[in-house]
Amino acid sequence: MNMIAKDIAYVALVSNDVAATSAVFEHQLGLPRNELVSGLTGEIVPVFTIGRAALAVFPVGDPMVGGQDKPGVHHIALVSDDIEATRAQLAAQGLELSAKGEPGLGGQAVYKLPRATTDGVITWFTGKPDLKLHAPGGPIERIDHLGVAVEDVYRSEKIFAGKLGFEVESRQTDMEVTMAIESFTSDKYGVVYHNRKPVPAGGLRVSFITVGDCELEFLANFDPNQDAEVVHGQPGNTKGDQGAITRFVQTRGAGLHHIALKSTDINAVLTKLHAAGVPMIDLKGRPGSRRALIGFTHPKGLGGILMHICDRP
Repeated sequence: MNMIAKDIAYVALVSNDVAATSAVFEHQLGLPRNELVSGLTGEIVPVFTIGRAALAVFPVGDPMVGGQDKPGVHHIALVSDDIEATRAQLAAQGLELSAKGEPGLGGQAVYKLPRATTDGVITWFTGKPDLKLHAPGGPIERIDHLGVAVEDVYRSEKIFAGKLGFEVESRQTDMEVTMAIESFTSDKYGVVYHNRKPVPAGGLRVSFITVGDCELEFLANFDPNQDAEVVHGQPGNTKGDQGAITRFVQTRGAGLHHIALKSTDINAVLTKLHAAGVPMIDLKGRPGSRRALIGFTHPKGLGGILMHICDRP
């Protein structure tokens, strides 16, 4: 089947400090700032174009994000040039779009899918807003991916690839293992080393699905016996990532978890953010998924939003 939408109109971010988040996007990352009026509140919403999409920053508790009281990534709004045609496509896949449009950004109406039908990813449809173009050549190219914490990546694939028609970009399994080494030391026969069988310490199943010019990265804990242990404020590892995803699903349910922005020079971007006083977790890129280098800002630097920079082929 054809994909339901070709582009993301915007990604809605919820921040404890809209001014600080906006300053990072505009001044440190060079994203063009737009100001759109919220159809619900009449307030100005800062919107930053990035690649073919945009990032809209809302304060905690804003009606446009359902009054969400915690920072993070709230929803994706997909572009629909013909909402009735989109509605028919969705209905053919057993998905029901809201009958009536609600006030959105910049005079555009939004139409919503029930969250339960999209595996926790709050998904809206809207017209493409009139925004300044994001010129190529800056420190940030586009959104690399949006992380989604789920219980079952295969179920997510059935929805986003099977029903919505988006392409599976790749799949992977992230594993952290512990390995014991025994040594047998003899005064006559010398030393013999023996490796025991590796024991899994943590792991995630991951599926990347292309939506517009980025991916949704679905992450699921594949070992329910692992604890949801989270260590904040330091570079992560697979076991820590597993704990963070598990904790998110346990406390908030499946849904959008973090955002990653694609750069061609991650270390230059991380250095610039650090020099500007943005709290950081990583000061240099470290290995991540899809042969990438990744580096995280500290969530408190973006009003509680978890974001990382990604540099990959």
